[in-house]
Amino acid sequence: MSDGEGLHYIGGKWTPDAPNGYADSLNPANGEMVGRAPLGSTGLAGQAVDAARAAFETTSWASDPRLRSRVLYAFADRLEAQRDVIANLLSCETGKILPQARHEITAAASEVRYFAGLSRNVFGRTFESGPGKMSLMTREARGVCSVIVPWNAPLVLLVRSVAPALAAGCTVVIKPAAQTSLSNAAILGCFDGVEGLPDGVVNSVNDYTTEVGHVLSTHPEIDVVSFTGSSRTGKIIMANAAETIKHVSLELGGKAPAVVFEDADCDLALAEIARAALTLNGQMCTCIARVLLHESLVDEMTARLKAAFEATVVGDPLETGTQLGPLIDRSAQKRMLGIIERAGDEADLILRGTLPGGELAKGCFVTPSIFRIGDVTHPLVQEELFGPIISIETFTDEAEAIAKANATRFGLAASVYTRDLNRAMRMGRKLRFGTVWLNSHNRLMAEVETGGYRESGIGRLHGTEAMNDFLETKHIYYEAEG
Repeated sequence: MSDGEGLHYIGGKWTPDAPNGYADSLNPANGEMVGRAPLGSTGLAGQAVDAARAAFETTSWASDPRLRSRVLYAFADRLEAQRDVIANLLSCETGKILPQARHEITAAASEVRYFAGLSRNVFGRTFESGPGKMSLMTREARGVCSVIVPWNAPLVLLVRSVAPALAAGCTVVIKPAAQTSLSNAAILGCFDGVEGLPDGVVNSVNDYTTEVGHVLSTHPEIDVVSFTGSSRTGKIIMANAAETIKHVSLELGGKAPAVVFEDADCDLALAEIARAALTLNGQMCTCIARVLLHESLVDEMTARLKAAFEATVVGDPLETGTQLGPLIDRSAQKRMLGIIERAGDEADLILRGTLPGGELAKGCFVTPSIFRIGDVTHPLVQEELFGPIISIETFTDEAEAIAKANATRFGLAASVYTRDLNRAMRMGRKLRFGTVWLNSHNRLMAEVETGGYRESGIGRLHGTEAMNDFLETKHIYYEAEG
């Protein structure tokens, strides 16, 4: 496969078929073409599912953990060998700044190696219920998995589903986001030709409207759907999967609060909030979106946050020193400008995001915004805004902080800033979020599970629990004669 083609990958072969034509991949920083990719179709998705089913049923993949481990280690090595090429492509397709793209590759390779090790540790158990009566509980691969990936972190969000699925012995069909088909193909190129990997274990079909996603959430030969994306789409996938009772793993939207108490290290809190609110240009489900300040800190911290956001270096994501790149596309830029206008009308707009001029006007840039609001039921507080914008809210005591932080239908991540260890632990227990960071934010790692409460999803990714979505427990009973 040559650079920029972004082909489908089915049954161990690159497939240029384009029954629905081609899609141009545009650099959101300048509007220039990065490349083009063939669009997928219902037929191609069906072919990929068939290839994955054949590989699962007819090869030794599901029963050979040492092979699975070797393949995953080789994939991680290849990823790192292609680090600069893939990082530049990620930056050009998504607009994320280059250091974050490089970190994504490092984190993904670490995750793959973690599950490469776990693949050799899939153990069952035995139980003797009486003389000559033996129960054997085995852990077996569920089968064929569809992995539907968003555009904001197309490598690490791919790997955190694909790596445990492969480690468990499943085969996979991937649907990348339309905006990142080229990056996806470059990543899958690191699987192509790996010694011992059977054809059909890893497959990928590019997006086209809702056709491919519909097949991958309804096809009777799909056993597991692993989806990362919006809560709205997650509900559709869950409803589709219900028709054939598929197992679903969903990591969905977020509205992460940062709760800052009066005894917090304000320098530390400021640095963490400013960084974590703008990670991936604010387009990350665990980004800080709400800042809850103790009433004694409101004036000071609001002024400091405004100054920090105003000082953010907005620019070409490939340039050294850039801190904030563009939004993913013109549609996202237009949507964010509408949200800012709404905040100006319905809240106290402290810092208004704008469109930069000069060369940056060619891209999908929007500078950071801050608004202050008191009504936690307001849509600006309740909705996932997904951009470089935060709300400032206030509280008077611990009970109010807990009530306000939990006043959301999302429950993915939160952070707490205080020097009081007892308070930190109380907050960690009482906040209804899948991850609560103390005096830090967005510390994600392969060894530790992440996932959400309420409308932020079902199941956990990363860590040993990630394997549960891709394994079944079988009971085999033996009763000796006589």
